[in-house]
Amino acid sequence: MSVPVAAALTGAALAGYGWAYERKAFRLRRYDVPVLPPGSPSIRVLHVSDMHATPGQPWKVSWIKALSTLEPDLVLNTGDNIASIDGVPVALDALGSLLERPGAFVPGSNDWFAPVAKNPVRYLLPDDGRRLHGRPLPWGELRNAFADAGWLDLTHQRTTLQIRGLTVELAGVSDAHHDAAHYERIAGPVAAHVDVAIGLSHTPEPALVDAFAEDGFRMVLSGHTHGGQLRVPGFGALITNCGLDRRHARGLWRWTGRTWLHVSAGLGTSPYAPVRFSCPPEASLLTLVATAG
Repeated sequence: MSVPVAAALTGAALAGYGWAYERKAFRLRRYDVPVLPPGSPSIRVLHVSDMHATPGQPWKVSWIKALSTLEPDLVLNTGDNIASIDGVPVALDALGSLLERPGAFVPGSNDWFAPVAKNPVRYLLPDDGRRLHGRPLPWGELRNAFADAGWLDLTHQRTTLQIRGLTVELAGVSDAHHDAAHYERIAGPVAAHVDVAIGLSHTPEPALVDAFAEDGFRMVLSGHTHGGQLRVPGFGALITNCGLDRRHARGLWRWTGRTWLHVSAGLGTSPYAPVRFSCPPEASLLTLVATAG
């Protein structure tokens, strides 16, 4: 067998594995994050992102539905929930009874516009600022459904909740990937009476994470990167599709001495690239725990 033929067969086998198995091999990641005042009770936060829901994904709907058995104290959603004009009922069905729990959200660009087929080589080139997008999606319908369920729209908003006797401040921005994030609208130091402050941004642009950290937010949650989606074993993500270093494409990272960044690898993919490799879809249960006295 010639080298080109062998390479083609290997590539086809890997693509088949990524499509048939890994994109459906969901993982729940668990982290303890020491961000609460000494002596505080823990808070269980479920972070979901990048569902890219479309009809015909029963495996995804059933796995996400089962997350309600975790009984989180708070659900935080960092966007890209849908990927087609008829994705709203699918996303709502998947989230199911999680919508009955305290929650908050920010949008991603694929909540506004359908994805389009792209040359994958573009992802390996420097970002030229151009954004390709498809037809408008019914984000208003999904946003209203979230709000009607009691979830908080954090798009350029700050608010506080009482959870397990602790004051939790939440703030968010719109999607920086489409130059829609305006941190200046929510800027300002975290008040002294707040026990922990958490920021949400669909895209983990370093300048945004820095801004949250400088204002005293102890944790920032993002998605967008898909963890790299196609990772090279022993090397990791090739790209993040934003300014974030590829080494931080997924997982929990100490951003500064006091601020943590959690980047979700997400629950789905674009319908035009329905494959993952060495990067299974995921949700994360973040248990916020007390710092040492």
